[in-house]
Amino acid sequence: MELRILKPAFAPSAANQENRQAIRNQIRIARRAIPAEAQKRVAQEAASRLMDIIYQRQAKHVALYLTSDGELDTQPLIETLWQAGINVYLPRLHPFSRGNLLFFKYHPTSHLIQNRLKIWEPKLNIIEMILPQELDVIITPLVAFDEQGNRMGMGGGYYDRCLNDWQLRGKPYPIGYAHDCQRVAALPTEHWDVPLPLIVTPSATHSA
Repeated sequence: MELRILKPAFAPSAANQENRQAIRNQIRIARRAIPAEAQKRVAQEAASRLMDIIYQRQAKHVALYLTSDGELDTQPLIETLWQAGINVYLPRLHPFSRGNLLFFKYHPTSHLIQNRLKIWEPKLNIIEMILPQELDVIITPLVAFDEQGNRMGMGGGYYDRCLNDWQLRGKPYPIGYAHDCQRVAALPTEHWDVPLPLIVTPSATHSA
């Protein structure tokens, strides 16, 4: 398999960087404040909503992420995907190309290790790897999103690089996944930011 690495130039303006960090701090505090029982309930609601979209798209290969820092819990979604016979994949930091991701199949017996960002990821196993353009859907983490479908992550640009030309290929179709409290009126953006066509929250599906 030929692995294509995309490297947009990242040089945020000082004003945007300050604004984005302020939004990150505010939203991360808000989502971490959601009580554990409410987290369980909204995770089930969001998983049900997103599964309807996955079925509509007839997706067979879906990438997502493991939850951390108060993010909307993906575990109910993962288990529902497994039960439906849909292949699930997790990202892993590229070992040789900083700022890029690789994707590996994830199943109940997968062995995970913690990376330098303290995030759990699959072991490097070429047999389990899939190229981004072979994925049908990629469910992206985010810190905040706005009414135009703009997504703000933690600032590393991993998903912006991965999705840089998804519209030209038609795959993987990106869907944001977030708590309702992570929606803001407008986000400061940069030229490399990749907007999302859909963002799913527990109470709604937002389309750009």
